[in-house]
Amino acid sequence: MNAAIRAVVRTALVRGVTVKGIKKGYQGLLNEEIIDMKAKDVSDIIQRGGTVLGTARSMEFKTPEGQKKGADICRKHGIDGIVVIGGDGSYRGAQALSRQGINTIGLPGTIDLDIACTEYTIGFDTAVNTAMEAIDKVKDTSSSHERCSIIEVMGRNAGYIALWCGIANGAEDILIPETYDYDEQKIINNIIANRKKGKTHHLIINAEGIGHSVSMARRIEAATGIETRATILGYMQRGGRPSAKDRYYASIMGAYAVDILLQGKTNRVVGFSKGEFVDYDIEEALSMVKGIDEYQQEVSRILSI
Repeated sequence: MNAAIRAVVRTALVRGVTVKGIKKGYQGLLNEEIIDMKAKDVSDIIQRGGTVLGTARSMEFKTPEGQKKGADICRKHGIDGIVVIGGDGSYRGAQALSRQGINTIGLPGTIDLDIACTEYTIGFDTAVNTAMEAIDKVKDTSSSHERCSIIEVMGRNAGYIALWCGIANGAEDILIPETYDYDEQKIINNIIANRKKGKTHHLIINAEGIGHSVSMARRIEAATGIETRATILGYMQRGGRPSAKDRYYASIMGAYAVDILLQGKTNRVVGFSKGEFVDYDIEEALSMVKGIDEYQQEVSRILSI
């Protein structure tokens, strides 16, 4: 997100626009935690994880009264347009401000890759690479001890991180909310069959939306007699130095957001589709549905034999 913030600030300044930063999201807007931002304020942040502006949830902003208050505060501080970085919840907030007369542009910021209107979301590439490296390390131990390992990755109700890590880390089983049928006996049978074929370890990537990795490990060990351990990677996936792809794409998206605002566009969401940076109406973006590609799932099964 810092790469996007940096790009918004510097692009706007070059275009002759004054820039303000709102700390802690919509709650910070309601609290009037608003600061002036110059080019030097975003120096040396592109390599940092997280966001220098901070973030916070706001129940007040979900109310019509809170939304009107937020729009009034924007006008009070001379804010003509807002760039919002986040997921569907952030977009709905931007949509509410737009209805109150504030120009808004949304940038897709979530490690879950679950925003339907875009093939890329800020943070996903870093998160999946962080998880991949951690899984490699666990896999080394699992192989040495001839264990079964269940590794739980983040993603809320989406299985993109799990699928990508499952393929990248050579998992024998990948469990994602979109397709998992909760038939553990099939997993157990697969573990036993692979052990008979000479495989010395078994790697299961489990998505956060399925969860219960620890209890699953106990059941699998009881059924197979094979030592089984669960590792929940958790919030380590949300931090760390962003990858080159995240820095690059977030920078382009941040600049793009400023430029379409200056073209008079509002209530829009920036996305990446078929090799191009594009924008959609927020209403259209929120109505889109995204699924896991069936061919990619088939490949994951083929490669796990």
